[in-house]
Amino acid sequence: MRAWPDALRALRHRNFRLYFAAQGISTLGLWAQQVAQAWLVYRLSDSAALLGLVSCLGLLPQLLIGPLVGAWIDRHDKRHLLIVVEALLCLQAVALAALTAFALITPLALVLLATLFGVLTALDTPLRLALVSGLVDSHDDLPNALALNATLFTLARFLGPLLAGLLLGLVGEAPCFAFNALSFVPLLLALRRIRMAPTLRSPGSLRHLLAEGLNYVRGAPEARSLLQSVLMVNLCASGYAVLLPVLARDTFAGDALTLGWLWSAAGFGALLASLLLARLGALANLPRLIHLCAALCIAALLLAASERLWLTLPAMLLLGFAIAGNNLGSNIVLQNSAPEALRGRVVALYSATRFGFDALGGLLVGFSAQHLGAAPTLAGAALLLAIYCAYTRWRQFSPIPRQ
Repeated sequence: MRAWPDALRALRHRNFRLYFAAQGISTLGLWAQQVAQAWLVYRLSDSAALLGLVSCLGLLPQLLIGPLVGAWIDRHDKRHLLIVVEALLCLQAVALAALTAFALITPLALVLLATLFGVLTALDTPLRLALVSGLVDSHDDLPNALALNATLFTLARFLGPLLAGLLLGLVGEAPCFAFNALSFVPLLLALRRIRMAPTLRSPGSLRHLLAEGLNYVRGAPEARSLLQSVLMVNLCASGYAVLLPVLARDTFAGDALTLGWLWSAAGFGALLASLLLARLGALANLPRLIHLCAALCIAALLLAASERLWLTLPAMLLLGFAIAGNNLGSNIVLQNSAPEALRGRVVALYSATRFGFDALGGLLVGFSAQHLGAAPTLAGAALLLAIYCAYTRWRQFSPIPRQ
């Protein structure tokens, strides 16, 4: 077997290499679509509240149906389900591109397509995260596989907005959506080529499986602490993304390329966090980093106070690093400790918390900014998170013991 550097050791597994390369292209398309959609919403409506609503609808289903999805996917073959879901996400992007290209897109259509995207993503996210464990043959390589998967996501988060900003300035939103639709093709082909044993299916009713997953988390104080940290960080800090079109156009008098730079600065910070996690050799190093990142999220105060782009970009980088470090570190610890039979449900609970409260935070931020302004809204959310961090007193906890 080919020798890989320790930071890339999960790539020695053929199935993971196939998935990793194809997922990189797909994720780049996803971020290009997300930036273009935000710009399109604000261009059509001039409404921060609608920005918050569309962002919320793209994420909220993960909170509402995510835990039930986790129980459902533990009863089925995860690879086959993922192929179906990715194909449906491709069709959603095709519809968005076609409506935009023929000038048929409306705020209502954006709301409906965002809702469809949110429902499909509620299936897609836990499926992808849970499938990763089956793509590596050694459990010791799982933390590295999860960190590399996150690195791929954050690299696309850095490059995708820049690509979207350039495309938006040259040819408009529709090509961004079309690029996302095409980006699903390599992933679908890779998933067809992957050869792996059928994933373990858990017997029992959905109600029983859901209760089993919830009881597992209730019985693990460290898991509850991790999910609480993920909840607060995403509720209070991640909502900044909703206001980036407002900052780009109104605060900095910029254009779509300015929006791309703001997104990419946060993406570069997230990339640095994921690279750091990929290099960490032991789970014992993660708890301190997770709590430190939660506290660093108060960098949103700098974002609220700055009126100059060159000062805002470093604040965005720090905020992206902090949010990603908290979220990705928590995911690695939770997945590494979860039994295989429960992994789909544990991942779904994490995803529901991560993206569901991101959705609620974005909705609150959008409506607050509509009435109070962007800067006071960002400052208030950052102060609430600072109070939470002070309350927890930088509590340390041990890694979750494997069951």
